[in-house]
Amino acid sequence: MPFTPSAAAPRCAVVDLGSNSVRLVVFEGRSRNPTAIFNEKAVLRLGRGLVATGRLNEDGVAQALTVMQRYHAVACAMGADPTEVLATAAVREASNGAEFVAGLQARMPGVAIRILSGIEEAEYSAMGLLCGIPGADGILADIGGGSLEVVRLDRGVRGTSKTLPLGIIKLAERSGGDPVRARAIAEAELAAAPWLAGGAGRDLYLVGGAWRALARIHMAQTGYPLNMVHHYTIGRDEARDLAGVIAGATRRALERLPGVARRRIEDLPFAAITLRRLLRATGARRVVFSANGLREGWFMQRMPDALRAEDPLLAAGREFSERMGRDATLPPALVAWTGKLFPNEAAAQRRLRQGTCLMSDIGSHDHPEFRAEQSFLRVLRQPGVGLDHHERAFLALAIAMRYEAAPDADFLRPARLLLDPADATRAEIVGTALRLAYTLSAGTPDLLAGTAVVVRGSQLVLRLREGTGVFAGESVLRRLDRLAALMGLQMITEVASQDGATPVSA
Repeated sequence: MPFTPSAAAPRCAVVDLGSNSVRLVVFEGRSRNPTAIFNEKAVLRLGRGLVATGRLNEDGVAQALTVMQRYHAVACAMGADPTEVLATAAVREASNGAEFVAGLQARMPGVAIRILSGIEEAEYSAMGLLCGIPGADGILADIGGGSLEVVRLDRGVRGTSKTLPLGIIKLAERSGGDPVRARAIAEAELAAAPWLAGGAGRDLYLVGGAWRALARIHMAQTGYPLNMVHHYTIGRDEARDLAGVIAGATRRALERLPGVARRRIEDLPFAAITLRRLLRATGARRVVFSANGLREGWFMQRMPDALRAEDPLLAAGREFSERMGRDATLPPALVAWTGKLFPNEAAAQRRLRQGTCLMSDIGSHDHPEFRAEQSFLRVLRQPGVGLDHHERAFLALAIAMRYEAAPDADFLRPARLLLDPADATRAEIVGTALRLAYTLSAGTPDLLAGTAVVVRGSQLVLRLREGTGVFAGESVLRRLDRLAALMGLQMITEVASQDGATPVSA
C-alpha cells in the first residue's frame, strides 16, 4: 500500500530527463531549503549520436523506458504528488522525441511530461541556483549532455539567458573528439552571447554534474576540509589551471587523479574546455559550484512567494529549533541577550549570531558525552542549501562551544581550517555566551529574563535579579570567566533586588 504523507510534510517528485542522465528526486515538506528524501540517477546517454542521426540513442531509449517505469513506481509508493518529468535538450531536438514521450506516458499514466524549451530550462536552473545562493551576482552556466544554459544574474535578479549547443556529449560529437576543434566551437558559440562579458570581476556559477566532477577533483587535490561541492569556491586562476590540466590529460592520467568518477572520464576534457572558454568570455573573478539547479528550481516555483523570500540560513535555523529544541520561544530571547555583547556588529555578523541562537539547542536529546561533536557535525553537514562553507563552519564551531567542546578537539579541525582567526574567535565567543545563558536559564526564557550580560569598559558584567531562581554558582562563574577571557575582559557579577535597587557587585 502506498505511503500517505502527512499534511504537514507533503511529498512531490521530479524526474530530470537529460541528454546524458536521468534522475528522480523526491522532496518532502514545504521549506525554503528543499529537503530531498530520495535521489536516484541512471546514466542513459540519450543524446549520444544525436548530432549524426538526429534521433535519440536507441539503447538509451530502451533503458529509459525501464528506468522511468521504476521511477514512477517509486514515486507512487512514496506518496509523491505531484510527480512531473522535465525533458531537456536531447528530447526536444530529436526527431523521435515525441514518439519517445508517448512511450513514457504509457508507462507513467497520470504523470505530466514536459519538454522544456531552452529558455524554460535556463529559468528553472536560475531559480534553483538562487534558492541556494540568493544574492548571486554574475553569470550562471548550467551544463548538460546536450546544451549549456547561460543566465545573467544581477544581485539575485535573473536577467538575459541563452541556450547554447555546448553540452558535453554534443561538443564531443561536433568536434569529432578533437580538443582543438572543441575549443574553436566553444569560443564561437559563446561569442553569440556578448553580454557574457558583463560577468567581468564577478562570479561564474557552475551547475551540472560535469562541473561538479571537476570540483571534486580540485577538492581531492587540495585536501579541502569539507567534502561538499555546493558553494565550493575557487579563484579564477585556480579554475583556469584546473581546466587546463583536465583538458590536456590522457584518459590514463585522468583515471589516476584523486576524486575522479569513472563514468565521467570521457566527459571531463570537454567540460574543462568549455570552462576555460567561459572564463575568457566572462572575465569572472571566481568560480562558485552549485549542487542546486533545475530540480530545485522546479521545487521552488511551487512554493509561495513569502517562503521563497525567506533567508535560507535563518529558515534552516528555525527548522532545527522546531524539530530538535526544547522551547521554540527561547531563541529570540537568546538573540537579544547575546546582542549586548556585540554593540557594533555588522549585519552579516548579526545574521550568523541569530542563526547560532536558533540552532543552539539541537543537541538536547543527544547523549551528554557526545553532544558537542554530534551537534558540530550536524550543523556543518546539514542539508541547508543556502549556507556557504564559511557560514557552516562558523555555526558549527559556535554550537560546539555552546556544548563546551575542548577548543583543541580534533573534530573541530574542518571549521578552524575554513575560518580565519578573527571569525573563529567570534564563533567561540558566541558559543561560550550561549553556554553561559543555558547554564543560567536551564533553557527557559523565563529564567533567562532574570539575567543580563553586558560590556562596561574593560569589564564583562553578569547581572542577576534576586529571587528569580538564578545565582552565580561555581558553574556559572567558570563559564563567565571563560567568556571574559575570550573577550579580553575582567569578569564581574552584580545582583539586584527584585524591586530594582542598586546592584551589589560580587
